[in-house]
Amino acid sequence: MALSDRDRSLLDFEARWGAHSGAKEEAVRAELDLSPARYYQLLGRIIDSPDAVSHDPMLVHRLRRMRAAAERSRTDRAAM
Repeated sequence: MALSDRDRSLLDFEARWGAHSGAKEEAVRAELDLSPARYYQLLGRIIDSPDAVSHDPMLVHRLRRMRAAAERSRTDRAAM
């Protein structure tokens, strides 16, 4: 799956914003015209693409690690 212009825009936006949260959600709405939930849905799909790794390998690998850690945390909480 080749990255679309929108996919690249989302990755570039994420690279700029990193871990910022509150203002980031406002910027998602203003700059990308997306709800934060939709933004994260699309970003989650994009980072599974080999083309995303080619576009920004460090960012994509960081996002994949963060997603895996969140999944482990949810699994651990469910097991308690």
